[in-house]
Amino acid sequence: MQTSYLDFFKRTLIVVAVVGTPFLIWYLFGVVLMALGAIILAMLVRLGAQPFMRWLKAPEPLALAISGVLIVVVLGGAVYLFGSPIARELQDVARRVADASGTLETDLQNSQYGKFLLSQVGGLAGSLTGILSGVLKVSSTFLQAVIIMLICGIYLAVQPRVYRDGLIWLFPPKSHERVAEIIDGIGEALRLWLLGQLMEMALIGILTAFAIWLIGVPSSLALGLIAGIGEFIPYVGPLLAAIPGILVALTKSPEATLWTVAAYLIIHQIEGNLVAPLVQRRMVLIPPAVMLLGIVSITYLFGVAAIFLAAPIVVVIFAAVSLIYVRDTLGEKNALIRKLR
Repeated sequence: MQTSYLDFFKRTLIVVAVVGTPFLIWYLFGVVLMALGAIILAMLVRLGAQPFMRWLKAPEPLALAISGVLIVVVLGGAVYLFGSPIARELQDVARRVADASGTLETDLQNSQYGKFLLSQVGGLAGSLTGILSGVLKVSSTFLQAVIIMLICGIYLAVQPRVYRDGLIWLFPPKSHERVAEIIDGIGEALRLWLLGQLMEMALIGILTAFAIWLIGVPSSLALGLIAGIGEFIPYVGPLLAAIPGILVALTKSPEATLWTVAAYLIIHQIEGNLVAPLVQRRMVLIPPAVMLLGIVSITYLFGVAAIFLAAPIVVVIFAAVSLIYVRDTLGEKNALIRKLR
C-alpha cells in the first residue's frame, strides 16, 4: 500500500512538473533569455579557442584564456579606433531619421490616402516614439543582464561538462546516454548556426557600409554596423535595419534614396541567393518559413526584448523536435539530423 501511494505521489509530481514548466518558462522568460545569452557567449569563447587547440595543440584552459583575451582586445580596439566616429554617426542617424520621419508624416498629411494610412498606424512619429520608448525601457535593466550573462558565460565556457552532466542527471539512469546525445546534438546545431550567422553578419555589415559610402549617404559606418547587427535576426532584422539607411538617404536627395534602396535589395539578394546557401550547406539549415514564423511567434508572446534571441530559440526548439520526435519517435531523418550525425 505504501508503495502504491509513493508511485502515485511520483506520478503526480511528474504531471505537475510537465504542466507547470510552460508557465514557469513564461514567468521567468527573462532568465531564459539571459541563460541563452550566456550559452551563446560561452560558444563564442570556445569557437575562438578551437584553432589554438587544433593547430597549436594548446591545453584547453590556455586556449580559452587566449580566446577570451583576444575577444576583449578586438572589441576594445574596435571601440578605441571606431567608437567615437560610430557614436557620432549613430547620433547623426537618429537625428536624420527623426527629421525624415517628421517630413514624411507631413507629406502624408497632405493627401487623402496618407491621412488614412496615418490614422491606421497612429502617426509615424508616434509609432517611432513608441518604439524608442520601448527600447529605453528594455535598456534600463540591460546592464544588469549583460553582467549576469558575462559571468555565467565564463563559467559555462570553462566547465561546460559540469552543467551538461548536471542536466543529464535530472533524467533516469537508463536514459542518460540518449539524453547526452540529444543535448550534444542541440548544442552542435546552435554552434553551427551561430558560426554561420557571424559570417553573414560580418559580410553584410561590410558590404552595406561600403555601398552607403559609395553612394555618398552620411554615416556609412553606423549604417553598416546596424545592418550587420540586424543580420543576427534572420529575415526580420535586415528589413528593420534597412529603414534607418533609407530614411537617412531621404535627407540627402531622391536619387540617393533610390540608390540606397537598390543597394539594400542587391546586397540581400546576394546574401539570400549566394552567401546563405553556401554557408548553410556547411552549417545548419532551418526552413525559412519555420524560422520566420518562430521569430514572429516568440516576439508576439514575449515582447520586443525576445526578438534579439528569438532565432537561437527557434534553432534550439527545431533541433530538439528533430532529435526527440522526428528521429526517436517517428524514426525519420531530416536534413538537420543528417548534419548532426
